[in-house]
Amino acid sequence: MSDADEFRRVATAAKEAAAELAPLPRAPKDAALRAIADALVARSAEIVEANALDVAKAREDGTAETMIDRLRLDAGRVEAIAQAVREVADLPDPVGEVVRGGTLPNGLELRQLRVPIGVVGMIYEGRPNVTVDAAALCLKSGNATLLRGSSSAYHSNVTLVAVMRDALAGTRVPAEAVQLVPGRSRESVKHLMRARGLVDVLIPRGGASLINAVVEESSVPVIETGVGNCHVYVDADADLTLALSILLNAKVQRPSVCNAAETLLVHERVAAEFLPRALAALAEEGVTVHGDARVAEFGDVVPATEDDFYTEYVSLDIAAAVVGSLEEAVAHIRKYGSGHTDAIVTRSQPAARRFVSLVDSAAVAVNASTRFTDGGEFGFGAEIGISTQKLHARGPMGLPELTSTKWVYTGEGHLRTATGTVIAASGE
Repeated sequence: MSDADEFRRVATAAKEAAAELAPLPRAPKDAALRAIADALVARSAEIVEANALDVAKAREDGTAETMIDRLRLDAGRVEAIAQAVREVADLPDPVGEVVRGGTLPNGLELRQLRVPIGVVGMIYEGRPNVTVDAAALCLKSGNATLLRGSSSAYHSNVTLVAVMRDALAGTRVPAEAVQLVPGRSRESVKHLMRARGLVDVLIPRGGASLINAVVEESSVPVIETGVGNCHVYVDADADLTLALSILLNAKVQRPSVCNAAETLLVHERVAAEFLPRALAALAEEGVTVHGDARVAEFGDVVPATEDDFYTEYVSLDIAAAVVGSLEEAVAHIRKYGSGHTDAIVTRSQPAARRFVSLVDSAAVAVNASTRFTDGGEFGFGAEIGISTQKLHARGPMGLPELTSTKWVYTGEGHLRTATGTVIAASGE
């Protein structure tokens, strides 16, 4: 069987599983999710052993430690992944929710209901937790998943999917609802991107090159997740002690993730007081600052290039600039930002309101770290990605974002005529 034929077999099975999964009520879906969570914990050693093969290969290939941190699993992380699955099980089922409805003047009862999308394809880079997060969220929302992780996490993903499918075998959810795309080559990705009619939507999750390739080459509709060039703007009226704490948390707490801060903007009125403290604190944490000429007046920095301000570092690096006003900070964010998450630190409510109204990003933080833009932190359970587009879904994508809708209208023999509505006579 050719690779294309094998993919078609798997995708067809996923489509059939999606049709079987869609009408299931909440209870069997939640039972399946809890079975998956229990299996992940019970087989944690097996998962960690498989992951060790991927981590060893990544080290052999000279992969940066921040990227290895994304890849690495241990017993604690597996338990956290399992707990996220349990939290998804505890969430309300979005399927069947009435989005809006009522009775029309002609007496028709009209409802817009949430329904599963169908088959969701995921293309993502070396984060094996995404394998489970995506499968769990799709299952809960009544969707089948076709998972295509990067080759860097191949052994981890194979084992995680095997554990989940084994767990589903004892439930009412078909095991084919969770599947890996067969193959490890670039061609296997192309098969997924060209599977219009078998796959209903693709969600890429990773760096800019991956996302752009999927958006540009796919014939399947794409929900675009974006890179995280997140900004922290320290306003003229900021509490500078608070600003320093927020900056360090946003940059250092976990620099390899998309909601970590990548650019610091400081109002010129507080630059002389704030930047020496900030540069010293960042240096203590091992952060390299790529600063403009005005930032360089207050400490040792690497001279910033134009490209530095466009960069999602996912490392202990940050770009920094001094701005003359809130409007200049917003203009900088609009030019260089990715539309993910941008934060203002200020004691001025008018400044906060203006920043929120002007910054066109999926999430805007006021006096808080950018690190909170996350499905779990927002109470959605695990997230399938953070969308920076403006159609259908924006920001952390939880269960409602994995549904479409259908219109249902109920009458009593309603007939549409040239002059209006009539009710057909009943034969009873």
